[in-house]
Amino acid sequence: MSAPAPRAVPHVPSPAQEPPAQGPSPQGPSTQEARTQQPPVLDRLRVGSAPDSWGVWFPDDDQQVPWQRFLDEVAQAQYEWIELGPYGYLPTDPAVLREETGRRGLKVSAGTVFTSLHHGPAVWDATWEHVSQVATLTQAMGARHLVVIPSFWRDDKTAEELEPRELTAEQWHHLTRGMERLGARVREEFGLGIVVHPHADTHIDTEEHVARFLDGTDADLVNLCLDTGHYAYCGGDSVRLIETYGERIGYLHLKQVDPDILADVVARGTPFGPAVRQGVMCEPPLGVPALPPVLEAAQALGVDLFAIVEQDMYPCPPDRPLPIAERTRRFLRSCGA
Repeated sequence: MSAPAPRAVPHVPSPAQEPPAQGPSPQGPSTQEARTQQPPVLDRLRVGSAPDSWGVWFPDDDQQVPWQRFLDEVAQAQYEWIELGPYGYLPTDPAVLREETGRRGLKVSAGTVFTSLHHGPAVWDATWEHVSQVATLTQAMGARHLVVIPSFWRDDKTAEELEPRELTAEQWHHLTRGMERLGARVREEFGLGIVVHPHADTHIDTEEHVARFLDGTDADLVNLCLDTGHYAYCGGDSVRLIETYGERIGYLHLKQVDPDILADVVARGTPFGPAVRQGVMCEPPLGVPALPPVLEAAQALGVDLFAIVEQDMYPCPPDRPLPIAERTRRFLRSCGA
């Protein structure tokens, strides 16, 4: 198998370094003055976290923390909202899950499904079987969203190219019409809205592909889950996307990438799984994009949005996630969220 051709290295600025405290400058207030300024009030954003931030990628895996520990620790880190994660990781009996989340003060914001709708009508029945299973639990937990992740074009462990990274015109047609069909049926049968998640190593990844997808789908049926880390990983500008397609932003995943590791990943054509193990997704505020401008742009939309923290780090030591989650929650509070 020939290795995938490396992508062009996206322009990703390094995280800004805080200057030494000095007197006022023509560029703005001193660091000391800035510290006395109150953060904006980001009251339209509902902050949560997800099993992903605890290194959970699979329903059952001996390298992952037990679901009870995830629930205990996400509550300890003072998050109110969670996602279901991979179906089967958390209890799938709604009565059990309601009891377990309720006694910890947690609520569910969304379920997650995986699709390959660009393959056309032949995959619909299998797709709907998976979606309806997750949607049933999502609805029972009082959530209103399904996060839809497209299938990978290459294996995230072996880098084997499973199919071409570029879709044909016919496949784009299948993808957009299939997502509209999915959005309509999910709403009709479960009262949920779908939010499609641009993701590294999928066909909805770059600014060009995301714009083509949004322009080719009905805004009444299909919206976007903007994952700030995945979008930066693929060279996108989250603030520009929010300002350009604000009416299509239905959900946020808050995530950052390490620009130095990303440059190496892109240069080597490293698949997503090994890139995560290399540490490409990092703890805020150490990476990019800077989250305060993203949060403020989202607040300016004037609608309530979930902003769910995710830091891809499968696999990870079991004691690593909680301290990161606590620091990240404090950081987001300092931003006003």
